[in-house]
Amino acid sequence: MDLPVSPGLIIALIVVVIGILIIAKGLVIVRQSEVMVIERLGSFNRVLESGINIIVPFIDQPRAITMIRYRKMGEEYQAITSSESRIDRRETVMDFPGQPVVTTDNVTVRINGALYYQIIDPKRAVYEVENMSQAVEVLAKTTLRSVVGKMELDKLFESRAEVNNEIQAAMEEPASKWGVKISRVEVQDIAMPEEVESAMRLQMAAERKRRATVTEAEGEKSAAIAMAQGQRESAILNAQGDKESAILRAQGEQESIKLVLGAIGDSEENKRTVVGYLLGQSYIKALPTMAKEGERVFVPYESSALLGSMGMFREMAGSPEDAVASHLQASGNRSSLRGGVVGGAASGG
Repeated sequence: MDLPVSPGLIIALIVVVIGILIIAKGLVIVRQSEVMVIERLGSFNRVLESGINIIVPFIDQPRAITMIRYRKMGEEYQAITSSESRIDRRETVMDFPGQPVVTTDNVTVRINGALYYQIIDPKRAVYEVENMSQAVEVLAKTTLRSVVGKMELDKLFESRAEVNNEIQAAMEEPASKWGVKISRVEVQDIAMPEEVESAMRLQMAAERKRRATVTEAEGEKSAAIAMAQGQRESAILNAQGDKESAILRAQGEQESIKLVLGAIGDSEENKRTVVGYLLGQSYIKALPTMAKEGERVFVPYESSALLGSMGMFREMAGSPEDAVASHLQASGNRSSLRGGVVGGAASGG
């Protein structure tokens, strides 16, 4: 038996279905770190944060944002454009293709960079710029050319951190107008022409060779300085030894002369005789050495006087040793002083 369906029931069912659809369309769930820009009848209304939000269906509509992302296909980068109603507020990396840049020394290099940015004001990112990601990309490329164009090629390789900081500082102000925060900029690869790269390799090899030569020269210099210092110290020690030896010999001769003069008397004539005798002894001892150095030996005129003094001394007292010995025998001290006198006279001669 068929039950009659009244028009009121049909209308009620339609209203219920429409109500369910309105509720379903009016409930919007936004995930964490995402936001949505809502327009009401074409004008900005509000920004939906993460969680459950209620909007008026068919009146409130999300405003989409255009994003450009690059996908690397082999050696080439392919741009992918998308329109997204949910705006991601997380930090995003834009790895854009390499750009040709001319340095101050007229070398064209290709620089591949990466840009890290974050949308902090979704309203500005949607309404202040037509294509936010494209604007940030173009700004990064032009700033990169401006900063690198002020540097030489060698300076560019040494100052990557400086380049990154300058690019970031130059992009902060214009990017803030679009509600975007530039976190950091990284210069990844720097590609040079093949001839420039070969020239740099040769320059690097020459620089290493120069450093090796300088290091070797510094080592030889240090060794020469050390050797000279050693020779200087050795000469000083030898001179000090000769000085002390000469002082000791002089002291021995002085004592010998005193003893001889004490034995034969200290008159002026005896002093001259003893000094002449001692000088003659020294001269006689030097004659063999003089004879070895040449075929002829020339005896100066003064040497005859010295030899005469020695002969006169022997005629008068036999010898200085005998005179001292006889004097000491007379004083009763022969056994204790004879060896010292004779030894002193011999060492003084």
